[in-house]
Formats: sequence, C-alpha cells, structure tokens
Amino acid sequence: MKIRIRYFASLREALGASEECDLPSGLTVGGLREHLVQRGGRHAEMLGGARPVRCALNQTMADDSAVIEVGAEVAFFPPVTGG
Repeated sequence: MKIRIRYFASLREALGASEECDLPSGLTVGGLREHLVQRGGRHAEMLGGARPVRCALNQTMADDSAVIEVGAEVAFFPPVTGG
C-alpha cells in the first residue's frame, strides 16, 4: 500500500519534508516507525529507541497501535511544550 509520510520540526530538518512509501497492508504506526528505524542512518537516529516522537494519522493524533490504511498520511513530530 502507498502512504505519505511527513516530518515536522527537527525531524524535517534531519529527514526532509516528506516521502512516499510502499508498505505491506495492515501495518500499524508503531510498525511503520520500526520499519523506518530499520533503514538505519538518520532515520534510526531520529526515530529510534526511546526518543520522544508524536504521530498523527490523517491529521488526528494516533498511538503506535493505530492501523494505517491505503493512501494514509502519517506525520511524525517531536513533542511540543508551550509557555
């Protein structure tokens, strides 16, 4: 299935604004993150381990168990704090 992945803030600086991926169907947000980490390099550095990263699936906040559908947009961004 084809999806679009968008990156924001420091993730965008490291990984670029967006990319399209062709992935197996039934993948979860957590599975996508692991798939990207397995690429190694900057993806592993920015998305791996205990690094805090938030995710939105089709512009709605999502956790790692959310299932990604064909044509979905997944956005990754660091947590934001305000003052």
